[in-house]
Amino acid sequence: MDSNRILRDVGATVAATAASAGASWAAYNYLNGQAAEARTVIPHRTDDAPNGDGIYWPDGTGPHRYTRDAAVDLFLAVFGDSTAAGLGADIADETPGVQVARRVAAETGKTVRYANKAIVGATSKGLAAQIDAMFITGERPDLAVILVGANDVTARNGIRTSARRLGEAVALLVAQEAEVVVGTCPDLGVITAIPQPLRTVLRRWGLSLAAAQRGAVRAAGGRAVPMADLLASEFLAKPEHLFSPDQYHPSAAGYALAADILLPEVLAAIDEWGPTPLPQPPEVSEAVEQRRIITRVRHLLGRTHDRVTAGE
Repeated sequence: MDSNRILRDVGATVAATAASAGASWAAYNYLNGQAAEARTVIPHRTDDAPNGDGIYWPDGTGPHRYTRDAAVDLFLAVFGDSTAAGLGADIADETPGVQVARRVAAETGKTVRYANKAIVGATSKGLAAQIDAMFITGERPDLAVILVGANDVTARNGIRTSARRLGEAVALLVAQEAEVVVGTCPDLGVITAIPQPLRTVLRRWGLSLAAAQRGAVRAAGGRAVPMADLLASEFLAKPEHLFSPDQYHPSAAGYALAADILLPEVLAAIDEWGPTPLPQPPEVSEAVEQRRIITRVRHLLGRTHDRVTAGE
């Protein structure tokens, strides 16, 4: 995710959403004011994520420098946005891609080459270019992990168009015999630096995109991991621990949690998970759902009704 993009584009996102919902001009101005407030809270990031490219051995060492004649068992490439790159981590070992690479090496006993091609600020539109840039060099990954979606929401990219572009990127990799695991759009509702009700507007858009991404990824032959559904409760419970100081990107602990979520599908993709069935994720992000204003009102009305009924 790119905090600069969300703060630059969020006003236009709100305008489009408010207009489509028939919201009043006063409501639009209120949400736009919240966007301006958020700009003062979330800093503009111009730095790059730490680079952890190289070879990781089963004994836990690495990264070792990769050369064309190096013997490796598995080539893992990561594509996507700033979350895929690991922005918010202080060192390369804290980024999600490196954490996945190390764990795959440890779990399988394989020597893993890791390369991160993700670009800070990228949307689904940029995935094909990231992949093509690798293909031009003659390299083909055995396994690819993609994390993307938040910038599509804040850039107001269409849900169907964004999902289609992601599906096309997955198809490019599958056509070259790569196994592909995609972490779908995260839940923007966990970013408390974005005030309500603006946060809910962005959250609903993101969850709709995640659902569309899941279908597109599966249709293209990839594996989809619902990051919003699996991570929201943890980030809501421990925001000071799981967010980096910018209050927007994950911290080292947040990325470790993301790697935990991705690892089962990654291992299953390369036939290393074993006979135990993969864990089944929930269909909705219940923790964030409970924090929606309308949900809290419904619960309040329900409790009031129960008390009235009990007194009759």
